[in-house]
Parts: sequence; C-alpha cells; structure tokens
Amino acid sequence: MSTSKTIGKMRGACPCRGATLAKLVQPAILALLAEGGLHGYEIVQRAADLPTLRGSRPDPTGVYRLLRAMARRGLLAASWDASEKGPAKRCYHLTPAGRDCLASWVATLSDYHRALEALLNLTRRAAGRTRKKGCGCP
Repeated sequence: MSTSKTIGKMRGACPCRGATLAKLVQPAILALLAEGGLHGYEIVQRAADLPTLRGSRPDPTGVYRLLRAMARRGLLAASWDASEKGPAKRCYHLTPAGRDCLASWVATLSDYHRALEALLNLTRRAAGRTRKKGCGCP
C-alpha cells in the first residue's frame, strides 16, 4: 500500500473523527437487550442506528464474538429459537448480572459525560486561540 493511502486510512480512523465511539458496543448491547430478547442479527441491525456508531453497521463477527464473551461472563443468556421458516436462531437475553453491569455502565457513562463536558469546554477555549484547522484529517 502506498504511503498516501496508508495516511488516508489512518486519518479516516483518527479519534478526532469519533472513530473510538464504536468501542462502546458493550453498553449498547446491554441497553438494547434491556427491552427484551433479540437475535444476534437484530442486535447488529439495531446497533447501527445508535449515535455512537453514526449509522455504520458494526462488524457482525465482532458483535457475535462479544455476545459469546458476554454470555461466558454471565451477562447474557442465550437460547435457541426454532422457527418453521428457517434455521434456528440464537436469542440473547440479559441476566441479572447483565442488568447490574448495565447499571454500572450508567454510572461510568455519566462520569465520562461530565469529563467530556469539561474537556469540550477546554478545547473550545483553546481552539478559539489558535488558527490551525484540525489535525490535517480530511
């Protein structure tokens, strides 16, 4: 890959463009499942509508891997849902431990929110003092 293509890819994934917001998939899955059980495919589809993913569909392989890891940790329970119209699908549900984890995420995200608000105020003031426009990302 040429250097210009490599730099272009790196800029597209730059944290200043919100690329790291997708790391919040676990609390998103917990929140989606708090309303009731869902199949893995439904979780992937609904996650794409969440603000942290900005309309991008999450990597299904990564989501399924995370679902299995969350089930091993006892946050989710999975059962097979047999259908007359197709193959059986795995349905995921929150466990009591998953609900506790979701409550912990509420506290953690609230702390992040306050910290981000303070950082936003700081960066707004600092950006007002500089003429440079961004980090060079397209």
